[in-house]
Amino acid sequence: YILHTLKMSVSPDLVWSIIRDNHCFLLKGINGQTYSKEANNLRSRNSFRYNGLVQKKTVGVEAAKDGKGVVLVTRKPHAVSRPGVTYTRVELKKGGRKTMATIKSTIRKNKYRKDLRMAACRRASALLQSQKPVAVR
Repeated sequence: YILHTLKMSVSPDLVWSIIRDNHCFLLKGINGQTYSKEANNLRSRNSFRYNGLVQKKTVGVEAAKDGKGVVLVTRKPHAVSRPGVTYTRVELKKGGRKTMATIKSTIRKNKYRKDLRMAACRRASALLQSQKPVAVR
């Protein structure tokens, strides 16, 4: 006799309406723009589209711990109730072009949101550019 646990799923729109104006990651900008610093928010904007807490499938790009390369973080939608296996982290250290190709193919093949592909590539490009040594002139 198997007991199935009842899993409640809440609509992302409902969660967004609750946390839109009040969560611990909010930052108020000078020009009236509201920013957010939660994980997997590629543009650091407080909007439904880029929010990493609300969406079921999210993509994030972080700097690697050793300062060389980036880490691609993806969220598994079927493992939301298990925090230990919710996120997948892949270190990308093969260079700029290979990193961009890997990010694009991962988003495409795993059917993540297409609108995040360019934002993820831009974030990775900015991180890789910041890790290059400064040329002394």
